[in-house]
Amino acid sequence: QVQLVESGGDLVQPGGSLRLSCAASGSVFDIIAMGWYRQAPGKERELVAAITIGGATNYADSVKGRFAISRDNTKNTVSLQMNSLKPEDTAVYYCNARKQYGLTLSNYWGQGTQVTVSS
Repeated sequence: QVQLVESGGDLVQPGGSLRLSCAASGSVFDIIAMGWYRQAPGKERELVAAITIGGATNYADSVKGRFAISRDNTKNTVSLQMNSLKPEDTAVYYCNARKQYGLTLSNYWGQGTQVTVSS
């Protein structure tokens, strides 16, 4: 099992910045990727950004150039720097960790942190 604890959600004005952090604990030795997803009211959960253990990154088109994901493999943490925030970025942001054991993939989720972008 993997436990994920997020922090950093807040209320911010449009154009502002926030940094989300997620710390993984427990059985972390075979995590192959970590990332951030978000879910706005009435919408499905969507990928925001992900990073593999090798450092390869993937971003949603809507956040490219504004958000940056980073990972510290020694500390089992992943962060999301969010700049130029827009009202449409308002959502609950969830940290995700993906493990692979043989051919089996498992996903783990944090409890979520609220990001609200509003004036």
